[in-house]
Amino acid sequence: MVALQGSEPDRTVPALLVKIGRYPQHAGGVGVLRTLGRTGVPVHAMVEDRFTPAAVSRYAAGRFVTPTTGLEQPAVLVDLLLAVGRAIGRRSVPVATDDEAALLLAEHADRLSEWFLLPPVPGSLPRRLADKGGLHRLCLEHGTPTPRSRAPADHDGLVAAGRDWGYPLVLKNLEAWTRLRTPAVGHTTVVRDERELLAACPPGRMPSVLVQECIPKEQAEDWFTHLYCPADGGRPLVLTGFKIRSWPPDAGVTTRARALDNPFLAELATEFCRRIGYRGVADLDWRLDRRDGQYKLVDFNPRTGAQFRLLETVDGLDVVRALHLDLTGRPLPRGAQAPPRSFGLGQLDLLSAAVRGWQLRSLPGELLPRRGTERAWLCRDDPAPAAAEAVRFAGTVAHRAGPLTGRAWRRVRSR
Repeated sequence: MVALQGSEPDRTVPALLVKIGRYPQHAGGVGVLRTLGRTGVPVHAMVEDRFTPAAVSRYAAGRFVTPTTGLEQPAVLVDLLLAVGRAIGRRSVPVATDDEAALLLAEHADRLSEWFLLPPVPGSLPRRLADKGGLHRLCLEHGTPTPRSRAPADHDGLVAAGRDWGYPLVLKNLEAWTRLRTPAVGHTTVVRDERELLAACPPGRMPSVLVQECIPKEQAEDWFTHLYCPADGGRPLVLTGFKIRSWPPDAGVTTRARALDNPFLAELATEFCRRIGYRGVADLDWRLDRRDGQYKLVDFNPRTGAQFRLLETVDGLDVVRALHLDLTGRPLPRGAQAPPRSFGLGQLDLLSAAVRGWQLRSLPGELLPRRGTERAWLCRDDPAPAAAEAVRFAGTVAHRAGPLTGRAWRRVRSR
């Protein structure tokens, strides 16, 4: 059992991994189970089926097979959460791993507080932060640097953004629930000219999309801050890291990163959260624009980030452990950020590295795990999630490669 230096968790208070939508291969959820389970806290999980990586973790004290799509009405999802809470049998600490779950917990705290311990975040704030347009307005209001952004009302406004700013541009789904119900793009997408812009958002019904200035990767660095803002408004725990690779490349989930203490960025995140009155866990993405030397806030996720286990203090405190300690009345150790180490996301990082190597015509950096690397899936004390993820990953590759192989074989036979 792992013990935090300076504060013991209340092991009588369970935690619940809360998910909305189908994404069974999520390393962050497994990380939640492991980080709290290792301290002796019983952690229950909402899972898509009994064979997801989270469901087979040795640290899952209970499994609730509750497949959702995000198309359900909020009242239905609240009733589902309340049923899970009653089944656990006592108030627990929910840990959201997607924006929709975070919004649901905040906006329905009056009902959910019967069975869950929740940070006192203003109910409407997580939705404003998860909304890309709302985040942009908050940044402007509070003087936090951010890339130029627009939420066009029609295709004329969409095309005008490209003609005013030039290309490339970044497209993002505007609102949290939109990405599940009527996504404008499958993920953060870079378009390089007007043709690609209109291909992504064809004429007709205008999608709910944000257009954002693209800071050239040759003149940028990608950073992130994982933080926890205590319920009493005290100084937050802020930990910083540097993104090396992602999937899809330059626009998706982090596949390789380094924990690097960045006091300037930590203070920037602290001040922004203080001004908006945020409480709870958050994952913020920043881009350092070398053209003007500013760290620009590009995303504020009002929930746990997928790579949160990379970042911890010398006391062994990460943001999920901080959430549980604080909401159960335990003090938070105030140690410095731990020395640098790496994070790797298994097969997805190999794909990202291969694409990056092909683009650069050279071997990518940080290809092999360093000593002390935090692996998203593989670990000695909980091997089953890595096996479950490998099976699902192979199935996904086979499913997507099948049609491509069939077309290639038909071309060969036709010659």
